[in-house]
Amino acid sequence: MLSINLEGVTAVVTGGSSGIGLASAELFLQAGAAVAICGRDGERLRQAAHSLRGKFPQARLFTQQCDVLDAGQVKEFAAATEQALGAASILVNNAGQGRVSTFADTTDEAWSEELHLKFFSVLHPTRAFLPQLRSQVQPAVVCVNSLLARQPEPHMVATSAARAGVVNLVRSMATEFAPAGVRVNGILVGLIESGQWRRRFEAREDRSQDWAAWSGELAARKRIPLKRLGLPAEAAQAIFFLSTPLSSYTTGSHIDVSGGLSHHA
Repeated sequence: MLSINLEGVTAVVTGGSSGIGLASAELFLQAGAAVAICGRDGERLRQAAHSLRGKFPQARLFTQQCDVLDAGQVKEFAAATEQALGAASILVNNAGQGRVSTFADTTDEAWSEELHLKFFSVLHPTRAFLPQLRSQVQPAVVCVNSLLARQPEPHMVATSAARAGVVNLVRSMATEFAPAGVRVNGILVGLIESGQWRRRFEAREDRSQDWAAWSGELAARKRIPLKRLGLPAEAAQAIFFLSTPLSSYTTGSHIDVSGGLSHHA
């Protein structure tokens, strides 16, 4: 990746205490940005802060426990971030997880919960930080989404539908915010190494398999052309590109980070 200096820039990452969010925070800190992360789990957030400060002892880092589905908490996080680090130039909307369910077994309540999670985990932070972003020179919003948005799975019907809606939302926000200079893009991830996959690995039946063999077998079953799961850092690199002037003429777009799993051009 081309070297880029983000000194004087504040980057905000929701769901920043683990996985793709944490990897993104590391990249921003490495480039010299001040970084704010939030998460629901206070202990995991403390562990993430300890790890980041260990790697970047001179970094300007702010952390706050926050549920992105609570508009009041998100507003408090936005205000506290601005006070601690200055106005945000970059917002990464990363919070959210999948729901395993089919059309037949997804209740009305489950549909409501899933649609609310996927949309308001983007809407609340974007609303809260938009005034800050508009005051900056090269502001950007990046939404972490899933390949399910364009390649739905029948066992994840509600999540797939909600993810597709977020693709549309990204495009709509990109068009509306463009006159203010705020770019909005997203990434579509496939199978990325995560705590969820590690837990499934620990529960494997064949105890002779190491992680490389087990995850390679999983990739083969899923027909991933690159024959492996992606790394959080690989998704973070796409986020970094879309967040910075490296992609200064890109808005309303999505980068596929699925190892070739996508069947779409």
